[in-house]
Amino acid sequence: MAPSARSHHNTPARSRRVYGQNLLTAPDAVRRLVDAAALDPGDVVVEVGAGRGHLTAALAQRCRRVIAYEVDPALAAAVPAHAGVTVRVADFLAAAPPAEPFTVVGNIPYALTSAVVDWCLHAPGLTAATLLTQLEYARKRTGDYGRWSRLTIATWPWWQWRLAGRVPRQAFRPVPRVDGGILRLTRRPVPLAPGRGYEAFVDLGFSGVGGSLHASLCRRFDPRRVTAAFRAMRLAPDTPVGLVWPEQWLTLFRLLHARAR
Repeated sequence: MAPSARSHHNTPARSRRVYGQNLLTAPDAVRRLVDAAALDPGDVVVEVGAGRGHLTAALAQRCRRVIAYEVDPALAAAVPAHAGVTVRVADFLAAAPPAEPFTVVGNIPYALTSAVVDWCLHAPGLTAATLLTQLEYARKRTGDYGRWSRLTIATWPWWQWRLAGRVPRQAFRPVPRVDGGILRLTRRPVPLAPGRGYEAFVDLGFSGVGGSLHASLCRRFDPRRVTAAFRAMRLAPDTPVGLVWPEQWLTLFRLLHARAR
């Protein structure tokens, strides 16, 4: 996933294209991202894609320690020295999570958004992640379009997904084609669903049979039970799967999973 070593010697502008980086340079946008992270003075922060350190410096003023990952050596060398900041010229996606509780903050390369989110969801000690992504991605994952994605539904019992702000594309250099969105992931202290059965339940629901969640669930559960559960929730049987809210998924899981035992 890391570029070739030969690209390390290219010009800064060329390096940004190679690494897929649009550096966040506007001070007000940096401040909004840091504010959205809601850091405590004792926090340990892992930063994804430090660039030249605009965000790194702001993070260092709010927390105990910053571990800043920047895969481009030329950019990493430009990060100003600051007490409590460790700059690692390495691929964040290949990094092991800290042993202690930590949070992730970053203006991430748009092409790596899914990989970075997946890393965060599987990091044991992660308490929260505040990621600057494409606005469309942040809106899609947080239900802002009125529809809910499979990933969001499947992880909802353990993670809260929230759109925490928007950043205009003019805040970046070079200027991308689209605006950015601040995606906030927060680990729930107590899961909303027990065991692992919920994830399999979501997989079944998104299997697409019949074009609705009701039809898909009837493959595994008694259709009469499914219909009764939908009726109890005042949810129409022909409701498209993407229009079912996370809380409705959890209620359906509790009603149908318990009765299936």
